[in-house]
Amino acid sequence: MIVSTGLACTILVGGFLLLVLLRVPVAFALGLATLPLVVMDLRLTPFILIDRMFQSYNSFILLAVPFFLLAANLMNSGRITDRLIDLARVLTGWLPGGLGHVNVMVSMLFAGISGSSTADAAGCGKILIPAMQREGFDTRFAVAITACSSVMGVVIPPSILMVVWGGVMQISVGALFLAGAIPGLMIGGSLLLTVYVYAKRRGYPTTGRPTMREGWRAFSRSILALLTPVFVVGGIVLGVVTPTESAIIAAGYAMILGLFVYRTVSFRDLGRIFYDTGRFASISLFAIGTATAFGWLLAFFKVPTLIVETLTYHDVGLFGTALIIAALFLLFGLFIDAIPTIIILGTVLMPVAADAGMHPMVFAMIGIISLAFGLVTPPYGLCLLIASAIGGLNVTQVLRDVVIILIPMLIVLLLVMLIPELTLWLPKLVMPAAV
Repeated sequence: MIVSTGLACTILVGGFLLLVLLRVPVAFALGLATLPLVVMDLRLTPFILIDRMFQSYNSFILLAVPFFLLAANLMNSGRITDRLIDLARVLTGWLPGGLGHVNVMVSMLFAGISGSSTADAAGCGKILIPAMQREGFDTRFAVAITACSSVMGVVIPPSILMVVWGGVMQISVGALFLAGAIPGLMIGGSLLLTVYVYAKRRGYPTTGRPTMREGWRAFSRSILALLTPVFVVGGIVLGVVTPTESAIIAAGYAMILGLFVYRTVSFRDLGRIFYDTGRFASISLFAIGTATAFGWLLAFFKVPTLIVETLTYHDVGLFGTALIIAALFLLFGLFIDAIPTIIILGTVLMPVAADAGMHPMVFAMIGIISLAFGLVTPPYGLCLLIASAIGGLNVTQVLRDVVIILIPMLIVLLLVMLIPELTLWLPKLVMPAAV
């Protein structure tokens, strides 16, 4: 039997959604959804899918994922987050709603070091949510702003999602890092403005103006940590190291800071840190394998071609295509982790974007920013789940504030679609050959 494109798409997507609704873990659901087609179509065998899974692991660039996770875990365990919070307090704590601004600013600083939103939500949330509660902030707002600001970890370089995107789509990771800088700062600025409005309306307190001595002390205590993005992003952009090598450097540098410079990590702690990193990395990498098999089947049955033909027939234009792409990433992000979504949906939509005349860097940023929203939107919403657990609230109690805070971030996403130079200007300036 030869399965048609429409039937194959229905079986794959329908089977996957059914398994997710039955609470089967996403990585397993992706693999199990492919089995009916293997049985039905004479051209397919289980060995083809297994081969595709193993081929997805044969990528040097994917080694960057566990090492960036290790760097983030070492930063949190080494209490480097505390030093970044002190610096953020000096920079923005004197504004109305001081700790809210500190929350956003430390997420921007941490994003430039770890590349992981979940590490940001956990590390910063454990300190800042209780502190904001003590200062009289509404717990729902404290949880919402912690969760929403943590998504900058996947937009501001270095970013694990950008490493995966570059490896899957064969795009320069260094150029992607540069492409995310301006949109990431814009998201940070929109969140700071949102905190300001909340603080004015609700009368949230400031933390007081710092003295020059306090400012210098906070900067000097955090300067070594702030050098991490210089080594990571700078090394890739200058062509000195590969993304994987830069991730190893970040992890090694974080270990040196924790063990020997700040002495906040002991050799006994390393076993637990390595175990946690290995556990999270294995989940991500297994999902990459099953998502690759799922995405390959979509391509095998020419689902991308069907989508391109449909959009071409209706002639929605460049901006219309961008809106459809963003909507699909936002929809998938509600249910699936970002990494398998990149492999499944990114590879399917890449020819759609190319057919509409969209630059690959712009396509990448639309996808990555859209997927960032999935970290704070139920039912997946991993960062929201982490922050809610820390604040002792149910997710539904926080949703109203999350929606309000996400509105300025959606405006930034629309600006990225409307003004491609927001994404392309920095890569063209620094790495024109890669663009």
